[in-house]
Amino acid sequence: MKNIIFILLMTLSFSSFGQKLKDSILSKKLDAYRYLTVSLPPSYDTETKKSYPLLFLLDGDYLFDPFQGAINYGNYWDDLPEIIIVGLVQNRENERASDCSFDEKTGLPEGKSERFFEFIGAELLPFLQNKYRISPFKIIAGHDVTAGYMNLFLYKDNPLFNAYISLSPELTTEMEVRVAERLGTFKQNIFYYQSSADGDTKKMRATITTLDENIKAAKIPNLNYKYDDFKGASHYSLVLYSVPSALYQFFASYQPISNSEFQEKIIKLESGYVDYIKSKYEVLEKALGIKMPIRVNDFKAIEAAILKNKAYNEFEQLAQLSKKMYPKSMLADYHMAMYYENTGNIKNAVRHYQNGFQLQEIGDLTKDMMLGKADELRVQIKKK
Repeated sequence: MKNIIFILLMTLSFSSFGQKLKDSILSKKLDAYRYLTVSLPPSYDTETKKSYPLLFLLDGDYLFDPFQGAINYGNYWDDLPEIIIVGLVQNRENERASDCSFDEKTGLPEGKSERFFEFIGAELLPFLQNKYRISPFKIIAGHDVTAGYMNLFLYKDNPLFNAYISLSPELTTEMEVRVAERLGTFKQNIFYYQSSADGDTKKMRATITTLDENIKAAKIPNLNYKYDDFKGASHYSLVLYSVPSALYQFFASYQPISNSEFQEKIIKLESGYVDYIKSKYEVLEKALGIKMPIRVNDFKAIEAAILKNKAYNEFEQLAQLSKKMYPKSMLADYHMAMYYENTGNIKNAVRHYQNGFQLQEIGDLTKDMMLGKADELRVQIKKK
């Protein structure tokens, strides 16, 4: 209960971040207007060349605020990236039921539901991509009926979405088998999250559990997968537990180097600390389509590992990387100074500290600090 209250407060506290607006699209497939709620990131108007991942919400009427609150909170602490959120309104004229109806024998959409499927792929996504700066990484999310329905996009040879958040899904005929099979056919990275709770109906839990078992048994190499089974939660309250869990699972590579990552992964390496940080950001770009400079604090973590394990030669590689990331700053000269200082070439260390003094400050590196370090080393030279 405390967790739920916290998330509710989080949602209210951060709902003012970014732009929240209403939009609509006239669908020829459905012969009707469909209505949207859209949240644009805080930087959307200022960083005009930047594109953002898309989070598309079925059941946008009630899923929008929990997702927006979690994303804004995570972004505030730089744990989650800025994302464009689009929620589809489905509470008008029983749209939810007709949008997501299935043929009980085939488990496939029928009638309006089939047209709704075509509407999302052929009309809505092109509309959003033309109107907003959306990156290649796209997430879809739904709850019970809509969570089951969104699995249909996995039946396509080239799925429209890279990531799926399935909240207590109502799975249709043989879906607990088909979804696992389809996930194993893709060569590209696929992200899949599903959740249930002991407050779900037995029938739903049975198929969800079977799907979980089938996915795990398949051992799919390109799949980023997580299943949560919440205790003491209902079919509805599990949403508030699931949302941050799914987002933090999908965007784990985005997060800054944490103390646990440093202790459990980086510090235990015998070498390759610079390769580690390069790989971390390459994975972020390749898998999630997010290109960003390496955080200064992540550079500091690699510095600490190099010093801890006395792998001083890696400071040269780190200097090359910091020069590429922050060419106008003193960071590269600082790293070269650290290399020379720790390998005994004090004169060259002084030279790089002096060079850095003339460049832009960055993080906790200041002109006074660089000049102070140069002066300290000059005293050592004189003593010799």
